[in-house]
Amino acid sequence: MAKILIIEDDNKIRAILKEILEEKEHEVHEAADGAEGFKKLEQGNYDLCICDIKMPKMDGLEVLEKAKEAGIASNFIIISAHGTIDVAVEAVKKGAFDFLQKPFDLGRLEITLRNALDKTNLVKETKTLKKKISKKFDMVGESEPIAAVKEMIEKVAPTDARVLVNGPNGSGKELVARWIHEKSKRADGPLVEVNCAAIPSELIESELFGHEKGSFTSAIKQRLGKFELAEGGTLFLDEIGDMSLSAQAKVLRALQESKITRVGGDKEISVNVRVVAATNKDLRKEIEESRFREDLYHRLSVIVIKVPALNDRKEDIPLLVDKFLLDIADEYGAKKKTIQAKALTQLKDHNWTGNIRELRNVVERLVIMSGDEISADDVKKYI
Repeated sequence: MAKILIIEDDNKIRAILKEILEEKEHEVHEAADGAEGFKKLEQGNYDLCICDIKMPKMDGLEVLEKAKEAGIASNFIIISAHGTIDVAVEAVKKGAFDFLQKPFDLGRLEITLRNALDKTNLVKETKTLKKKISKKFDMVGESEPIAAVKEMIEKVAPTDARVLVNGPNGSGKELVARWIHEKSKRADGPLVEVNCAAIPSELIESELFGHEKGSFTSAIKQRLGKFELAEGGTLFLDEIGDMSLSAQAKVLRALQESKITRVGGDKEISVNVRVVAATNKDLRKEIEESRFREDLYHRLSVIVIKVPALNDRKEDIPLLVDKFLLDIADEYGAKKKTIQAKALTQLKDHNWTGNIRELRNVVERLVIMSGDEISADDVKKYI
């Protein structure tokens, strides 16, 4: 059942639409003019608005325009007895889902209603999924080092500045990259990750820039690279310090010119991508030893965010453990386990060389191997 608002000054048409919609068990509200309709849109959370164009006080296109400016998420179906292609195009340009001409073709009306509500449901599901993902990848902690990282993310994310994330393995560099993307103007675009350490040096260029059919033995068809796949979004180059010098040169050119060329091709392709890079290496030392290009380093490090090791933020361990207990319970479809205060103290006293990744693995092991409550003895036995 959907919540639908009909904005229509003709009482008969309003009654017909209401009857059709209520037969489908939808909750239907009415407004007799544009001004009343807009007021109801502001006050109610409607899944769909069916709105006439020619109305007193405020016409339908003005209602649509004001609703979009106000951030009202309701889908609009615009209706009119004076429909022309120009009016339909203008309505869609202003954000309407569709345009229907009076008198209605009931078959088309039913299909349009179903499609509009399907879109509304899809948007709702996407928002719910995004909230779940955001919760799963939440940056947990209240310590001074992690608060400094969060503050930098808030300042940097809305810009298009390139960011270099530095920190030890398992400290959460990917999480920082994800939050930079989620809080940026590119959040609706893709976040594409490339693990530069996991790809053989002879394949990294194909992975990043794509290749043309026949450019090498196994290139049986054209393939788009990560730069093209990240168009309009963010490209996360993880473990950038392990990238070959030849690939570094091509990445530098891509950053300088915002253009790439596929392996085996000669056509330049413009790309609109924000690059966030991460490494656990000291790139300045790598530069001194001629393993990393200094010019690329300066291109990547407009902003440098240093992610602290877990040993430098041990006061966050209780919060992290609580989050992991909840996440693991959700994954296993089981009740969240509790943990004794002494067990938490033992976890805080441990030397976490593997950082947050190691802590997550230890908590999962404790959940599997312990009883309903994780005790200090469990930690001593299974850590």
